[in-house]
Amino acid sequence: MKTNFRQDFPILNDEANPVVYLDSAATTQKPLSVIKSLENYYTSQNANPLRGLYKLSATATSEYEQARHSVAQFINANEDCDIILTRKNT
Repeated sequence: MKTNFRQDFPILNDEANPVVYLDSAATTQKPLSVIKSLENYYTSQNANPLRGLYKLSATATSEYEQARHSVAQFINANEDCDIILTRKNT
């Protein structure tokens, strides 16, 4: 079992200037896996899901629905459609 989660967060690995971050309610720090996923999305998949028939939009829709499925499994929802993805929620 992993015990040193700080290693996953690049901003927390500066040994010369150690960071203790307590402002997660406003902005959370991102682990490297999330940063890499965002970079991949913005460099090769950036499109609106559920809106178009072109390849990028179809890929975005597929990824969007996969995210809904993953969340549904994680929280043991009865169906994927029980998950509503919204923005700007704290």
